[in-house]
Amino acid sequence: MTPETVGPLSRLVDVMRIPPRGQDVHVEATAEECAALARDFGLPGIQALSGDYHLKTSAKGINVTGTVRASITQICVTTLEPFDSAVEEEVEVDFAESSGMPAEPPTDINEYEPPDEIVNGQIDLGALTAEFLALGLDPYPRKPGVDFDYRDPSDEKDSPFAALNKLREGK
Repeated sequence: MTPETVGPLSRLVDVMRIPPRGQDVHVEATAEECAALARDFGLPGIQALSGDYHLKTSAKGINVTGTVRASITQICVTTLEPFDSAVEEEVEVDFAESSGMPAEPPTDINEYEPPDEIVNGQIDLGALTAEFLALGLDPYPRKPGVDFDYRDPSDEKDSPFAALNKLREGK
């Protein structure tokens, strides 16, 4: 991992220090990190971002489970108004040393999800938090209560029912 590959939120965990019973880790983004991630994701704002994880060692590597939570401001695709919303994403990711990864995935690719790589004996829970926030963002956010109901006036003129309505109205 080099400084160029790490995003604005980075919390490195040394995998050799994870106890056999597992370890709980809480990641909380600072205001500066939230602002930087908001710029990266094209959001008006991220008010809060956190991840709660349980790390457990296995023969294959490290299993990380947990939840990412965020309070964000998005722009409604219908009204173009900003609105606040919450994101909550469940996390389950395996990490392994590159030497422990299989050379080829099994034949049924739908059953195989390759583990993320342990780099220099560390995993980055900050980057994982940012990644799952990005996965939880609605690509077409709508402000609650807003419905898109557009009708093109030219559609009604060209409609066969428009001609029938004219006949019925006596026009």
